[in-house]
Amino acid sequence: MAATKKKAVRKAKKGERIRQVAAIPFRLTAHGDIEVMLVTSRTTRRFIVPKGWPMKGKSGRKAATIEAQEEAGVLGKTLKQPAGTYSYWKRLANRFVRVDVIVFLLEVTEELADWQEAKRRQRAWLAPADAAMLIDEPDLSTLVKTLKLPDPVDQA
Repeated sequence: MAATKKKAVRKAKKGERIRQVAAIPFRLTAHGDIEVMLVTSRTTRRFIVPKGWPMKGKSGRKAATIEAQEEAGVLGKTLKQPAGTYSYWKRLANRFVRVDVIVFLLEVTEELADWQEAKRRQRAWLAPADAAMLIDEPDLSTLVKTLKLPDPVDQA
């Protein structure tokens, strides 16, 4: 993954937009309401969704699934169709670059008690409206707040 990040940084230095993938882990409550999981970022401790760089040889959907497991400790089924996109400014060593993020919904079937980044992140289940208030990126906040699950036919 480090090589992919270096490639993205090189593109950014040339002024090109760079891309990441993200997952919004979700579950349904006993009443049928949606809850989403947010995690804290490693450095600023802000609430975000699990995201990362595209992975060579893996689809965006698969990469988002892996990021959710590594960063949030969740397993499940990632829906085929992206839920949407958002853009944000990423802080690099000596500049900020604009990053476009493709977001996939991940229906959580298992929460791991111990996972790769457990010591560096906190996670929280929240109603979409509450989660949206905690997210600093306006486009992501709007995406989470207006989250709609596809019809069951579209999920396969």
